Amino acid sequence: MLSSACFLKDDEPAAASHIPLRSEVAATDTWDLSVLYPTPDDWVADFVRLQAQFPRFTGFKGKIGQSPANLHECLEFDKDLSLRVERLGHYASLRMSEDSSDAANLKRSAELDNLLTKVAEASSFISPEIQAIDDPTFDSFLADPLLAGWQISLRKIRRLRPHTLSEPEERLLALGASVIYGHHETFSQLTNVDMKFGVLTDENGVERPLSQSSFSSFLVKRDPAIRKAAFHQFYTEFRDHSYTLASSLAHSVRADVFSARARNYPSARAAALFRDDVPPAVYDNLIAAVRANLAPLFRYFDLRRRVLALDEIHHYDTYVPMVSDLEMRTPFNNAIDVVLDSLAPLGPEYTAALGAGLRSQRWCDRYESKGKRSGAFSSSSYGNPPFILMNYKEDVFSDIYTLAHEAGHSMHTWFSQGHQLYQNYDYPIFLAEVASTFNEELLTHHLLEKTSDPRMRAYLINRQLDDIRGTVYRQTMFAEFEKIIHEMEEAGEALTLDTFRSAYRGLLETYFGPGFTLDSELEIECLRIPHFYSAFYVYKYATGISAAVSLSQSVLHGGQPQVDRYLGFLKSGGSQFPLPTLQAAGVDMTTPAPIEHTLRLFAQRVEELETLLA
Repeated sequence: MLSSACFLKDDEPAAASHIPLRSEVAATDTWDLSVLYPTPDDWVADFVRLQAQFPRFTGFKGKIGQSPANLHECLEFDKDLSLRVERLGHYASLRMSEDSSDAANLKRSAELDNLLTKVAEASSFISPEIQAIDDPTFDSFLADPLLAGWQISLRKIRRLRPHTLSEPEERLLALGASVIYGHHETFSQLTNVDMKFGVLTDENGVERPLSQSSFSSFLVKRDPAIRKAAFHQFYTEFRDHSYTLASSLAHSVRADVFSARARNYPSARAAALFRDDVPPAVYDNLIAAVRANLAPLFRYFDLRRRVLALDEIHHYDTYVPMVSDLEMRTPFNNAIDVVLDSLAPLGPEYTAALGAGLRSQRWCDRYESKGKRSGAFSSSSYGNPPFILMNYKEDVFSDIYTLAHEAGHSMHTWFSQGHQLYQNYDYPIFLAEVASTFNEELLTHHLLEKTSDPRMRAYLINRQLDDIRGTVYRQTMFAEFEKIIHEMEEAGEALTLDTFRSAYRGLLETYFGPGFTLDSELEIECLRIPHFYSAFYVYKYATGISAAVSLSQSVLHGGQPQVDRYLGFLKSGGSQFPLPTLQAAGVDMTTPAPIEHTLRLFAQRVEELETLLA
C-alpha cells in the first residue's frame, strides 16, 4: 500500500531483473536472528540441552494430582521447556522461511520436528492427569497461592476435559502428528520450491520472472494483455500439478476430520471453534450476512469493468487500480514512515517501539529472494522480537497495507509479552486478526485525511474497497468452501480434483455474480490457498476487519479513554477468550451487527467512487 506521493531514494534497491539468491541480499534488508541465537552452532547447543532435559518429564508422571506443589513444579518445568522449544522452533522456522531449499535449513527443521515428537510423547500425560483430578480437589488446588499464576491455563485445560483422551491414546496422537499432517510440508515444498512459473515480458519489454510473490505485481499492470498472460501462465503451472495438490488438500481435510472424531467433537468445524469458545452461530452469521449483501459487490465489479473500459471483467482485472494516472512506487523506508504516521493516534509508546523494530532492530525481512517463503507473516517467541517476513514490491500498493497489517500482529505480541505471563501471553488468531486489520483501517483514514485531490481520494477509496472485498467477501467465500469440503468428508463423500473444482465453481458463481466472466483456471484457485491447510482460520479475517472497523472509529473519535481501552486489548494477550476480550474493548461479535456495519461502509464507498469517477 502506499502514500500520496512518489518517493525515490538513491539507496533504495532497483527493480530486480531476476530473483536474487539469499547471499545477494543486503544484511540491512534482512531480519536479525542473532538475538535468538548468535550462530547456528548456538542453536545446536540449545537443541542438545533440550534433548538432555525433556526426559525429566518422567519424574512427574503419576504425581501431579497429589498436591498443588507437585502440580506447580510440573507446570513450571513444562513452561521452562516450552520456552526453549518455542525459541528453537522460532529460529528454525524463520531460517526455513528464508530459503526452504537450503539443506542446512531443511536438516535443522527435520531434526527439531523429530525431537518435538518425542517431547510431545513424553509430556502427553500432563493434560490427562490434570483432567483426572476430581472437582473438589481441583478447586482446592486452584485456591492455593502457589498456583495463582496458573489459574487461567488450568481452567482452559479443564475445559478440554471431554476432548482429552487417555494417556496411551494421547501418546499415539502425539507420535503420529508429524505423519498425519505431513501434507502441509508437501504443499509448501511443491508450491515454494519445485513449481516454476517462467518469465513474462513487462510493459517496458523487459523479461521478468513470474513467481508466487511477483504474480501480484503483474496483476496491477495497466496493460490487460500482461494481466491476462500472467494469470494463464501462472495457473498453467498449478493445472499441471493439480492432481497432486488436490490429493494434498484432501489429506488435510481428512486429517482435520480424523482429529475431531478422535477427540469426540461433533465436527471438524466444532473442534476448531471450541478452543476460542466461539459459537458456530458466529461463523454462520458471517456467511449469511455476506450472502445477503452481495449486490454492492456486483455493483463494484460493474463499475470496475466500465472504468477500465473492458468488454467483460475477469478475475485478473480486479487488482489493477482504477485510477490510471496515480500509479506509484514507494520504497520500503518510506512505507515505514507512512505506517508510523498513520498509527500516531495510538501514542508514542506504540510508534517508537515499532519504528525501532522496523529500522535499527531489523525485525523485518524485506524483499523476495530465491527459495524464500511467499506472502507475509509475523512470528514471535516469548521474550524475543516479533519478526516480520515480507516480499515487498515497490509498485504494489497493497504491500504498504501488508506492512501495517503484520506490524499490528507484531505490536500485539510486543504489548502482550510486556504485560502477561508466558502461559497467558499467546492470543488466539481470532484476536490477532483484529489487531492487524485495525492498523489497516487507521492507515486508510490517515491517507484519506492527507489528500485533497479528488483523484487521489478515488485511488484510496478504490484501495479500501479492494481491502474489504478481499478480507470480508473473499475470505468468507473461502470460509464457506472450508465448511463445504469438511462436511463432504464427514458425510463420506469423495474429495477429488473434480469435486473440489465443482464446489469451488459454485461459490465463484455466487460470490462474483452473473456479470463476471469466470475463467476455468479459477476453479483450481482452491488448490493454491495456504490457509486451507489451517482450516477454519480464514473466517477470522472477515470477523477481524469487522471488529477493527468499529474499534478504529472508536479510537479516532473517542479520545484517550478509548485509546487506553484499545491498548488494554493488546495488553490482554490470551488472558480471556476472544469474544469477552472484544466486548471489553467495545465490540460485540456475537451479533452480525459489526459485519453488517462494514458491508454498509462498502456500499457507501462504492457510491462515492462512482461519483468521483463519473
